[in-house]
Amino acid sequence: MADVRVRRVTLAVAVGGTLLVMLDFNAPLATLSATAAGLHAGPVGRTWMLAGISVGLASALLVSGALGDDYGRRRVFLAGTSLLAISTGVCALAPDSEVFIVARVVQGVSAAAVLACSLGLIGHAYPAGPGRRRATGVWGASLGAGIAVGPLLAAGIAQASGWRAVYAVRPQPVDVAGVVTLMAGLACLVAGLVEGQQGWGRPMTLTPLLAGAVLLAAFGAVESRRAAPLLDPALFGQPGFVAATIGAFATGLAVIGLMSYLPTVLQRGLAQSPLASAGVLALWSGTSAVAALLARRLPYRLPAGWQLTGGLLLCATGLTGMTGLTTSSTWLRLTPGLVIAGVGSGILNAALARLAVESVPAGRAAMGSGANNTARYLGSGAGVAVVVAVVAAYQPGAHQTPAAATLAGMNTATLLAAGLALLGALTTLACAHRDTTPAPAPTHSNHPAATDTTM
Repeated sequence: MADVRVRRVTLAVAVGGTLLVMLDFNAPLATLSATAAGLHAGPVGRTWMLAGISVGLASALLVSGALGDDYGRRRVFLAGTSLLAISTGVCALAPDSEVFIVARVVQGVSAAAVLACSLGLIGHAYPAGPGRRRATGVWGASLGAGIAVGPLLAAGIAQASGWRAVYAVRPQPVDVAGVVTLMAGLACLVAGLVEGQQGWGRPMTLTPLLAGAVLLAAFGAVESRRAAPLLDPALFGQPGFVAATIGAFATGLAVIGLMSYLPTVLQRGLAQSPLASAGVLALWSGTSAVAALLARRLPYRLPAGWQLTGGLLLCATGLTGMTGLTTSSTWLRLTPGLVIAGVGSGILNAALARLAVESVPAGRAAMGSGANNTARYLGSGAGVAVVVAVVAAYQPGAHQTPAAATLAGMNTATLLAAGLALLGALTTLACAHRDTTPAPAPTHSNHPAATDTTM
């Protein structure tokens, strides 16, 4: 009975931390215009306000997972929540856009510690089987719930009090070279993708992209010589791990990237208020949260890789249904597509959480979570940059108003996102065909979990 209580407390803490991260991640979605105006941010600054947290997340997730496995998931989780609170306070007090953006990057680093270790804690507390499937389903639902509540809460607070009120183990030697090259490489890569919307041939774009490629190559060289690498290269020979990584990247690139910019497009193209645009986004994210919970009822023997493929196909279908917006459209035009994409996203979140834990050795659950979420938020950072660049490419002319140009650009970006989701589905399908490993046998809840001295 005590074990059951400990598991429930662990799940509650992990889900609470994840929900807090998603609230912070999504806070600017509906308040971007007000925040940018208040801090006098230009077009590039606006993009960084959205993508800054993705830079921190993508650069620190894998490192956070490895540190959690080696030094204690609980310690890293608590450190992340503390830093998240501090960086959120800095956002609220930021005097200009530069300070705000730096604080958002720090939010991403601290959020990485929370996300990577929250799923790692769940993976340790719940043995493989139906109990873990249910727990990871709840964790996946918290992602959708945070995305649903975050913009609504932020818009309501901003409307009432202004945008600033929204932000109110066994030790092993630290792999310093691996930590530095990985974090710096991923940060440079995402920064280059964000800057790309201003032109892919600019030095401000090419320099961080090239630096990121060099640093990541250096990371690979360093880790190949390590007895205990941050990311075991052998995992890329496991179809389940590869499917989870590709599925997470495709989710971020095709779905999260597009949805992150949707409220801004609704405000510019359909003249919706921040609160109304957040409500429209909640059709997708709220459906995602419910679908992730219901996904726990899928047959346990149904491979998670097949669930990834099905989820991405649903997302591609839903995104396709969201095209065709004009200035005479209403938010109802988006409803079917948002709901279908929400169901797909919920299935994806549940399956990704399950695969992230089951595709790595038992003692490296946080590393698996870190790798999976790194792919997700690296994809979302790239996705936001691509969507913003595509929408910005449509300029108003003599026969097209600014609102019409924005919606035309969004239609193109949405079709592109649907194609990327379809490509992700086909790729994960190929991995599912290669994966001949049977699903783990269900473990009953009265079987004690292995002792974990790193918690």
